[in-house]
Amino acid sequence: MRLLLAEDEKVLSDALVTILTHNHYSVDAVYNGQDALDYLENGNYDGAILDIMMPKMDGLTVLRKVREKGMGLPVLMLTAKAEIDDRVAGLDTGADDYLTKPFDSKELLARIRSMTRRQPDLRDSVLRFSTLALDRASFELSGPDGCIRLANKEFQMMEMLMENPGRVIPTERFLEKIWGYDSETEINVVWVYLSGLRKKLTGLGAAVQIRAARGVGYSLEEAT
Repeated sequence: MRLLLAEDEKVLSDALVTILTHNHYSVDAVYNGQDALDYLENGNYDGAILDIMMPKMDGLTVLRKVREKGMGLPVLMLTAKAEIDDRVAGLDTGADDYLTKPFDSKELLARIRSMTRRQPDLRDSVLRFSTLALDRASFELSGPDGCIRLANKEFQMMEMLMENPGRVIPTERFLEKIWGYDSETEINVVWVYLSGLRKKLTGLGAAVQIRAARGVGYSLEEAT
């Protein structure tokens, strides 16, 4: 799952990126409202965390412009402002939730899970395909011969495949969604991770395979 974090306090932003990455999210971090809007308009995110008081453009303005463009991604407002009027303004502008600094990381993670769960394609905590199951809460992939806890990027790649069974996902899409637009990661890293996932599927005895469409991408198919 990919999130955009817009927080102008660099130390806090770095800490949040560490927490979110550790909990199997991919995160793009920006430090002003204009960059936040540009990223949201040009990216493909599952959710956003916006600070209100930011340089160039405040978080409420970013949110309003995002909603005016018809973008329905879930948004959590993260701010030091605690007054009722500020909370109401954020929610009325289209925020899904509101969290006041300082906060506990467990609460932040719970709020993110709650708001993204409201999205139609994220209702089920367990994804299933054939004999394979992926638990989004525990990050465990299970098959007839057992289960294994996936690492961060492995989990995100398998989640993308299981959300789109039988559909070819371009290699560039994996790179963009999981490593981010600003990443300098080479595309062959996608092949390395998919090779590792194939070995795990074999070890789990799952009747599925990751099939390559040469020059296009990869899809999750029932084994034949």
